[in-house]
Amino acid sequence: MSKKLFDDFDPVSAKAWKQTIQVDLKGANYNETLIEKTGEGIDVKPFYHADDHEDAYVINPAQDWLVTEKLYLENIEITIENAKDVIDRGAESLWVIVPEADEKKLKFFKALKDYDIPLYVEFLFSDFDFFKSLDAILEDQDQTILVGYDPIGQLASSGNWFKNQKQDFEVLIKTWELKSFSNAINIDARLYQNAGGLIIQQLAYTLAHLNEYLNLFQNSIEKTESLAVNVMISQGSNYFFEIAKLKALRLLVESLAQEFDIRIKLTLIAEPTKRNQTLYDYNMNMLRSTTECMSAILGGADWVNNLAYDEIFHKRNEFGERISRNQLLILKKESYFDKVSNPVDGTYYIESLTKELAEKSLSIFKTIEAGKGFVQQLFEGKIQRKIKESAHKEEKKLVSGDFTLVGLNKYQNPEDKMSQNLELFPFLKYHQRKTLIEPILEKRIAESIEKDRLDGEKNVQPPKENK
Repeated sequence: MSKKLFDDFDPVSAKAWKQTIQVDLKGANYNETLIEKTGEGIDVKPFYHADDHEDAYVINPAQDWLVTEKLYLENIEITIENAKDVIDRGAESLWVIVPEADEKKLKFFKALKDYDIPLYVEFLFSDFDFFKSLDAILEDQDQTILVGYDPIGQLASSGNWFKNQKQDFEVLIKTWELKSFSNAINIDARLYQNAGGLIIQQLAYTLAHLNEYLNLFQNSIEKTESLAVNVMISQGSNYFFEIAKLKALRLLVESLAQEFDIRIKLTLIAEPTKRNQTLYDYNMNMLRSTTECMSAILGGADWVNNLAYDEIFHKRNEFGERISRNQLLILKKESYFDKVSNPVDGTYYIESLTKELAEKSLSIFKTIEAGKGFVQQLFEGKIQRKIKESAHKEEKKLVSGDFTLVGLNKYQNPEDKMSQNLELFPFLKYHQRKTLIEPILEKRIAESIEKDRLDGEKNVQPPKENK
């Protein structure tokens, strides 16, 4: 029984496999028939073999991942009750969005002092006094608290700083000195995916975004041996590429840390993209988000938040949030996605993608740095233009049918009506206001088709009654 199963079989080389495939093609061109061209400039081969494989990169993935629930801290008492309820129902970490610097909202954090649960606190404002008050409350609590304060992300998404660059960066440096927060730097990289950027653009812009902060800290504080960084990232539907994306991100961050001669403790907070969510046949959103959460887990995310299937058109509701949370709990508790920390290691295809994505992203990053950095390129509009170009190409593929969204441009249900089922406006909103730069705007790929279908519903006349 000690004999290995495959000892009786001779190994087959990559060359032999390719020759066999070419015979089976009966004269068809191998490259044109079986090699897939991608927008990232990566050619996907029909098979990957050990002959072409180098040693695997050593990546330290998350040893465990947390089922995360997102809460918007508006009504304090209701949010406290919601927090306790979702913890009881299986949430292992909370993502708390604080919209304004209202001292009354500190009551929420006091109410959770007896719950040993990690918190990611996302701030939609810049106010050091509020951060300091929160630090004082959390000081005696034995909790992991990640602070979500990202001035560059605010600039990129809104077109303006919170206040101005100097003040926003001063607050960031002072926040690093607070003892309750487990990280120094926060990067919201979801924007680059939800706006339509290619994977290699997402990675390059995230790295350039981080580089701006590392330069700031290097010039503003005494030499430090390590920094804790968390990155919020959205997962798209290209399953294997999205797994490789997170692995490539860890590689790139490690490479950048070596350049600054520091250690970076990276926390990845992942959630599904909004870009491919649809109004029509909206139950498909559950299938999309499930595979996107799977790619986040297999890629090594530390925290995974799911999106409700009806998030884009319904107000917060218990059913939608329960379903989204249970998707994660099923993956973790019933599909055993928490039992192996490195399930994709040794996969030739994914490791090849990881290498190519990292190399191509690094090339874009170097171009950004040669152009005086990420913030400067935002002010020049170069980042915005590149993302819009990629988004436009993707939208053309949807219209032509080269990109499929089931229920929208393929297998449509003509009886599916949505005009009376919208509690929220599901499309990109435009507001006329003065901005320092052109903001990067999140936009779902299905919007133009959905608008036409909604207009068609409104134009249909009800049948006349028989007299």
